[in-house]
Amino acid sequence: MFRKIDDKTFASPQIELADVAEAQALGIGMIINNRPEDESPDQTPGAEIEAAAKAAGIAYVAIPVTHAGFSMLQVEAMQAALAEAGDKPVLAYCRSGTRSTLLWALAQARSGMAPEAIAAHAAGAGYDVSPIMPQIDFLAAQAR
Repeated sequence: MFRKIDDKTFASPQIELADVAEAQALGIGMIINNRPEDESPDQTPGAEIEAAAKAAGIAYVAIPVTHAGFSMLQVEAMQAALAEAGDKPVLAYCRSGTRSTLLWALAQARSGMAPEAIAAHAAGAGYDVSPIMPQIDFLAAQAR
């Protein structure tokens, strides 16, 4: 269920409370929730995931992303969360994992990762960043 994007980052569809134990077993140091609350009646509330994560010794950050797109504040928050996690792996989730992967991609571009590398990492995890390649290219160019 957890898809490995790079050596430090996993993306996933909506996680459940039991998935927190799996994350802990993988050595995940931070869970990033990219799903807005009440997006779907069947989703586990973020507060419950946060409580389970904290009980397991895993940091938790909420950076909700709607289908309206990404703001620079969200990109900066993702970049900060990834930096805060240090060397510990991160698990980001949303409804399908796509928004989490796209936000990761934008944060990596802003940090200076080459767009081709970003696209390759995402594709290796089964995600397509081509819809946001212009934004990735722009952020990567600004980082240089």
